[in-house]
Amino acid sequence: MNADNEIITQTENWVKQVIVKYNICPFARQEVERGSIRYTVVEQTEVADVLLELIKECQYLDQNQHTETTLFILPDGFAPFDDFLDLVDLANDLLFEQGFEGVYQLATFHPDYCFAGEPQSDPANYTNRSPYPCLHLIREASMARVLDMHPDPDAIPQRNIEFCRKKGEAFFVNLLAACLKNG
Repeated sequence: MNADNEIITQTENWVKQVIVKYNICPFARQEVERGSIRYTVVEQTEVADVLLELIKECQYLDQNQHTETTLFILPDGFAPFDDFLDLVDLANDLLFEQGFEGVYQLATFHPDYCFAGEPQSDPANYTNRSPYPCLHLIREASMARVLDMHPDPDAIPQRNIEFCRKKGEAFFVNLLAACLKNG
């Protein structure tokens, strides 16, 4: 198995064994079952090159309506969480500049994700922790539709925080490690 395939497998494991299994995102199961999630490994480490690839991915989604969403995986170059956050800011600005605001939105995941003002050890951070830094490109129209059908979308984040805190940090450390081992 080449390195990109292993990274994709590990990320798919995370989606299935964490996000779907524990209902962190109640909308993910349908897309997993439909096979409509695209996993793209971006090997570039320079910010400008990564941003160019991100726009290419938006263009891919424009041309491939059967692909619902993309996990844009960045295995190299963005391990420091602050560097990743800088990239996220630039990516959001670029989506706006390129006319993709309102079309796609970014959700963000990182192995060291930490919500502002929370300690690094808070299990709630695991709602956004992934095996690799990832930008998740989401179709806004699709998200609006599923949120309209959900009985209480505003309760999802709080439910996830409570669930993660109840399970504890060690539970999620082991869960993520298992996703990497099964790559």
